[in-house]
Amino acid sequence: QVQLVESGGGLVQAGGSLRLSCAASGRTFFRNSMAWFRQAPGKEREFVAGISWSGGASDYGDSVRGRFTVSRDNAKDTVYLQMSNLKPEDTAVYYCAAGPSSAIVRNRTWYNYWGQGTQVTVSS
Repeated sequence: QVQLVESGGGLVQAGGSLRLSCAASGRTFFRNSMAWFRQAPGKEREFVAGISWSGGASDYGDSVRGRFTVSRDNAKDTVYLQMSNLKPEDTAVYYCAAGPSSAIVRNRTWYNYWGQGTQVTVSS
């Protein structure tokens, strides 16, 4: 059974930092792109960051560029999202996703494996 399990969410004050982790089990995704999405109450799920299978390429949503960094450790089948200078508008459930190939795509419908999500709450 393929699973993506996120961890590292929590409550943090504005300006603070968190690091999210997403561990894969059941199969390896070392040839696949991985991505982070988030969904706030009443809003659509939006692309946050994506990383190629090698880690050599990445992409970020406009609202997080310069503050968030995506990385991966293929030996551990884990992808990370380092979030800095957090803002209240970053409050959301954050989801990890795996794509069917090495391409980084912003469209959430392209991804075929999803984690259960981890809550991030940023207080002002």
